[in-house]
Amino acid sequence: MSRARAAGLTGLASAMLALSIPAPATAADQARLGDVQQAIANVAKTTGVVGAIGEVYVDGKRADRGTAGSRLLGGKGGRIPPGSRYRVGSQTKLMEAVIVLQLVGEGKLGLEDKLSDVLPEMAEHDYVDRAGEITVQQLLRHTSGIPDFMESGKFDVFDFTTSYKPIDLVKAARTVPRQGDPGQYLYSTTNYVLLGMMIEKVTGHDRAAELKRRLFAPLGMKHTYLATKVSDQIKGPHGHGYYPDDQGVPRDVDRINATIGGQGVISTPHDVSAFYRALNQGKLVPSDLQRQLPRPFPDLCGGTVSSASGSMPGITSVTFSSADGRTQFAVATTLKVDNEKAMAVGDAMKKAAATVLCPSR
Repeated sequence: MSRARAAGLTGLASAMLALSIPAPATAADQARLGDVQQAIANVAKTTGVVGAIGEVYVDGKRADRGTAGSRLLGGKGGRIPPGSRYRVGSQTKLMEAVIVLQLVGEGKLGLEDKLSDVLPEMAEHDYVDRAGEITVQQLLRHTSGIPDFMESGKFDVFDFTTSYKPIDLVKAARTVPRQGDPGQYLYSTTNYVLLGMMIEKVTGHDRAAELKRRLFAPLGMKHTYLATKVSDQIKGPHGHGYYPDDQGVPRDVDRINATIGGQGVISTPHDVSAFYRALNQGKLVPSDLQRQLPRPFPDLCGGTVSSASGSMPGITSVTFSSADGRTQFAVATTLKVDNEKAMAVGDAMKKAAATVLCPSR
């Protein structure tokens, strides 16, 4: 796998949607939780993991947490401090989908609006094939058929100097042969690059400002922000991720080129749990539009818990959330292998969630 391709590997963000109002947490609720520290310690033993953190929240209050492995490669730097920041990767997509649907609810965008109508230059300059057929809804659902710009091979995970604009990513995607027609599912980050451009055009504000105004500030996500710099490093305490170079030697990717891809939200277990709690309780998107969000993976505890994941060079993160929005388990692992070789890490994180959230099953 090329370095460029790995830079674009992301997990499809998803969430269960529910309209129920949460009841107060009880001692019995927390008693049913498994041991978080032991679960995180098991994740950290997985091949390719440098360090891991995880926290459980019930009705907005931390119920338990754990940290294992190390902050730096080779067991150095001590453990990653609990509550540290990490990159959420493609979980950013779900946050942007929320903003798009809020704009639809406000009458500023329409689900059936064509890409060529909202962003005319896409058709005028042939930046996107069949732009006159592709709708906002298809972009949200990854059914536009637009290729992923990372498939172009034009981007390097170790490039910390080249600044890219969103249109540069769209142009790169145009060089990749189309693999499907509008209406057919094809996961592609280019969809969300275009939605981000729509957000900025319709609101007159950049994505970072809209994310803060519409989500981060109202939900009390005080330690969350969108990375936008060409050579970005996480602010505050965090673990370092690593990615193998052409010789297979793990190189620190603590800093990353945030202009490639745009899936750059940096958050904490507390903050990302606040987002999913509000989302699953129906507080962020008009009820008639909730079904337009990326579909959930209700894959734990008898289908009562869903997962949303994100993967970038050096990091894999997953947030598990109950359908009623009461309980979240946010887990992040730093890596020393490429994302394709880290598939077992995702399995270990899911197993950890099962032992914590549904220990009696």
